[in-house]
Amino acid sequence: MAIEWSGLSPELLVRLDRSSGQPLRAQLETCLRDAIRSGRLRGGERLPSSRELARELGLSRGIVQECFGQLLAEGYLTSRTGSATRVAEIAEGPAARPGGVPPEAGSRLAVVPAGGPSLIADFAYGLPDLSSFPRGDWGWAVREACVAVTSADLGYGDPRGSAVLREVLAGYLRRVRAAAADPGRMIISTGFAQGLNLVLRALASEAGVGAVAFEDPGYGSAETDETVRAAIAMGLRVVPVPVDDDGLVVGALAASGARAVVVTPAHQAPTGVVLSAERRHALADWARRGDGFVIEDDYDSEFRYDKEPVGVLQGLAPDRVFLVGTASKALAPAVRLGWVLAPAGLADAVAAEKEMSDRGSCTLDQVALATLLTSGRYDRHLRRMRAVYAARRRALVAAFARHAPGVPLTGLAAGFHAVAHLPAEPGEAAVIAAARDRGIGLHGMAEYRSAPDPTAPPQLVMGFGNTGERAIEPAIAAIADLLR
Repeated sequence: MAIEWSGLSPELLVRLDRSSGQPLRAQLETCLRDAIRSGRLRGGERLPSSRELARELGLSRGIVQECFGQLLAEGYLTSRTGSATRVAEIAEGPAARPGGVPPEAGSRLAVVPAGGPSLIADFAYGLPDLSSFPRGDWGWAVREACVAVTSADLGYGDPRGSAVLREVLAGYLRRVRAAAADPGRMIISTGFAQGLNLVLRALASEAGVGAVAFEDPGYGSAETDETVRAAIAMGLRVVPVPVDDDGLVVGALAASGARAVVVTPAHQAPTGVVLSAERRHALADWARRGDGFVIEDDYDSEFRYDKEPVGVLQGLAPDRVFLVGTASKALAPAVRLGWVLAPAGLADAVAAEKEMSDRGSCTLDQVALATLLTSGRYDRHLRRMRAVYAARRRALVAAFARHAPGVPLTGLAAGFHAVAHLPAEPGEAAVIAAARDRGIGLHGMAEYRSAPDPTAPPQLVMGFGNTGERAIEPAIAAIADLLR
């Protein structure tokens, strides 16, 4: 039976030891976290207000508010403006998890599919911090968009997208990414996947492209990645091209017979290397000499820590490079907005593919994104998230230095993932399976290769975008023996 806070003192669930020397906020977080994990506090149950709980426990309201904020960020609580704070709907289980990770670890509790254990921490690759989506700013921007749009704007409109957003994005890409951006050559998509599909279809129909190259490791194989499957479904031949410490091996690309290639030059996905200046020029020369085309996936370029962001490859060869971007990493995948900056000769063909696909993306959301960009709130959010990811990056480096000092970490120049280079034994799959038994989600480089390679060194792709900072150190400590 769920406990009714209004009729039962919180002292029965929260026991604070003021003589222990442990901060009261940490004690309060631990008690509430344990109560949720054990099922004493059930999903959907209303918590008292911060003022009420502070009064009953003899704490300052600020301590309670900080505690609620931490548990909200970790996913244990939910809250909406104007309504009570409630316990999140999560899988219930014992307070102590396998592998020796204590409940006071402060970890984000991720739920895996039915039949598997609940994860204390999941180092999933490619996800931003979903709890940090700027809900207030987005809600404000949507309201502003509803006020600003005219009745004519509510029709089907230009399939290329809102003229307002294309103008704003072109200015943003020129300013932030050093792109040769013209709003007339820009098409708004529903994220990266659609943008890439539009480009590939336009290249196949208008430029006679029959083969497309992908980085290897990169998106993965047809069995593991929908992007590769989509290219094959279009009738294109898919060619893997290797990546080394300088990025895509352009010599191998030239020998592949492909006339189009998909690259992630600013922060290779998933190895994290940056395409060298020499390779950038070689890739642009390859496209010009062989009537080839480069599709640049600019997926997490906003998040660079040690130096200024690397400008886009598109700026070197705007007549040969399609720049494909998305708001999925900067905001959240649920926003479903992306863009294609196409070469002048193929922009109309991409726009025609967009029109046949869905007539155009949601205009109101496009105007909302433009409003975020012009108001400065988008930049403010990115600055905040750079600090968040930088702190998690430091925590990951420190945790490996403390618990697995012999395991190198690379690929940390940008984004929110790193690559851990494991010893030869026991191998990727064994480490991943053993870690999951301890409640820690790990992901291997093998997932991103075009085909199984028994000679490839074992590596882990450690995503920390959606893993709370406080979860990182205890999670690495719990699997330290596996990593070593």
